[in-house]
Order: sequence, then structure tokens, then C-alpha cells
Amino acid sequence: MTVLSNRVPVSDLRQDAAATLERLEHSGAPIVITRKGRAAAVLMSVATYERAEEERLLLRRLAKGEQEIQSGCGHDLEEVLADAADLLRDKSA
Repeated sequence: MTVLSNRVPVSDLRQDAAATLERLEHSGAPIVITRKGRAAAVLMSVATYERAEEERLLLRRLAKGEQEIQSGCGHDLEEVLADAADLLRDKSA
């Protein structure tokens, strides 16, 4: 797991949430919210969250593809490349 050095105590978050959100906006890095000195939650921008979810989904698809290859029931390369082209076209639209 990535070490997150950007930390804010929950009491500081309670007192000035706007400042914490501004800090999050400017840094772009997730902020660890601590309670009694221990990490309790992670606060991140919507853009960072969406990017992480897209990456996680891609990794899951790659893992599933690897399992399909191992079991001998994968897809034809031309079909995969056509699907990838469709996905890229949808992203740019």
C-alpha cells in the first residue's frame, strides 16, 4: 500500500473543512484523516477517485483475461483489438 504522508486530524477537519478541501484541491494528493493519531479514513478528490476506479477496473479485466487464457477460453486477438478501439473511441467522444 502507498504511504500517505498528507495527514489531517479529524478535529482539524471538523474545525475547518473548507481549508482541508482547499488543500486537497491544490495538492491533488489524497489526505489521510486521523483519529487519536491513527489513520481512520482517506479523503481524495473526485477526479483522483474516478481515475483510481478506472485503473482498478482495467486491472480486474486484465486479471480476468489472464485467467481466461490459462483456462483456454480466451478471445480472438482481432476481437479484443476491435473492442479496445471501441472503448477508446467512446472515451474521446
